[in-house]
Amino acid sequence: MGAKLRETRRRIRSIESTKRITKAMELIAASRILRAQQRVQQSRPYSQLITHVIRNVASQMGELVHPLVHPLLEERAERNAAAVVVVTSDRGFAGAYNSNVLRTTEELLARLREQGMEPKIYVTGRKGISYFRFRDRPVERAWQGFSELPSYDDARMVADVVIEAFLAHDVDEIHLAHTDFVSALVQRPEARRLVPLVVEVVAEAPPGPLPLYIFEPDAGSILGEMIPRYVGTRLYTAMLEAAASEQAARRRAMSAATDNAEELIKILTRIANQARQAEITQEIMEIVGGAEALAGAEH
Repeated sequence: MGAKLRETRRRIRSIESTKRITKAMELIAASRILRAQQRVQQSRPYSQLITHVIRNVASQMGELVHPLVHPLLEERAERNAAAVVVVTSDRGFAGAYNSNVLRTTEELLARLREQGMEPKIYVTGRKGISYFRFRDRPVERAWQGFSELPSYDDARMVADVVIEAFLAHDVDEIHLAHTDFVSALVQRPEARRLVPLVVEVVAEAPPGPLPLYIFEPDAGSILGEMIPRYVGTRLYTAMLEAAASEQAARRRAMSAATDNAEELIKILTRIANQARQAEITQEIMEIVGGAEALAGAEH
């Protein structure tokens, strides 16, 4: 067997092994998408409800949005620094998932610098940590190990750190960069501001009756507990959206890798068949030549 044929067959076996791996990873990601999507759908009603309650309270009692009620409502006159929470994945093989959210982060960092603020980066996920470490960019805090299955405690841990930095006046704004899960086919990187909270006060009365809230002991104390929980909830929902987006991106990437492997196997199989056919033809020519030589010698 010729060297070219042996090398081609070795490459086919290697690609077939890779194809089995990518196919298995595609199936695993597909099975995890459903669970991640269910977690997203379960978290959205709570996030929407707590946002709805805060807006209703603010609409009825405009004085509650004064920063004296809670520091997280304070719009500071001088804004010198901003915290940027970046949500990335712990593992790769997810196509452009991490590069997209990191590109959105870079755009956000550029906008903040144009506004005269120094960005301070807080990263979740090994890929984001590696990205900033490779570029020798300072990172205030980093977390890893929960990108695929985040819990509320993980989100609250991150929220407590950035809220503490805001309350200590180390930062004057808190921004979030993550990937929004639209569907299994569409994931959209987004950057949004979390703090100071933007609470809309509606001047005109809505068509339906507003819920009547009774505050015990008082509105300030309740909002003091409610607003940090709101920030943690928004972070938790963002992490769940990012986890579902990661699995969807990984499934697509592994599906594309499997298709590419199949196409490459077909090409290499044709090359191997041609090489084998050339070897057979060469062997036949050698046999015929030898037979003719023997016949000539006998004659």
